[in-house]
Amino acid sequence: MLLAGEDWRKAFDAMQTEAWRLETLPVYRVPQEEEAVRRFLAGEPVTREATQPWFDRVKAYRDSGRAVGRVHIIARPLSDYLRFEFEYYRHNVEAGEDIRILDVTDRPNPLEQVQDFWMFDRSRIVFMNYESDGTQIDRQVYEGNPEPYLEYQRIALAESVPFKEYVKGIDA
Repeated sequence: MLLAGEDWRKAFDAMQTEAWRLETLPVYRVPQEEEAVRRFLAGEPVTREATQPWFDRVKAYRDSGRAVGRVHIIARPLSDYLRFEFEYYRHNVEAGEDIRILDVTDRPNPLEQVQDFWMFDRSRIVFMNYESDGTQIDRQVYEGNPEPYLEYQRIALAESVPFKEYVKGIDA
């Protein structure tokens, strides 16, 4: 089953305890971000107002006792898109999202063959399907056993560092 539009929003709102994402790409090409990326590359800062819709959703989830988190697997040098996304992350962390970075620049990727996915309540998996250039194809509900994805989450969390800790090394 594919998830789009309102069904995608309902997947988030239906979570009871946690929404967690694994991100594996250096670039995501989504139409809603095109203008913001263009402005960032032209030198404009990513403001809190620009991130407000997601900021408000994350804050509401956190205020209701639910967790939102992600691990992004990256390699340096950061792509232009990742530099843009890191600016978004600064605001998302402020809202309460647990963002972590798994830097595989100087080591093997422990999740090399794993694709992007969201996991809701440690039981419902949604594959995020992308073209090789980062253009989103669709979101597909996985109907199988969630155990491998729980293990992927465990590995990603164990091998990553909190976003704020990671960027301290970059900003220094």
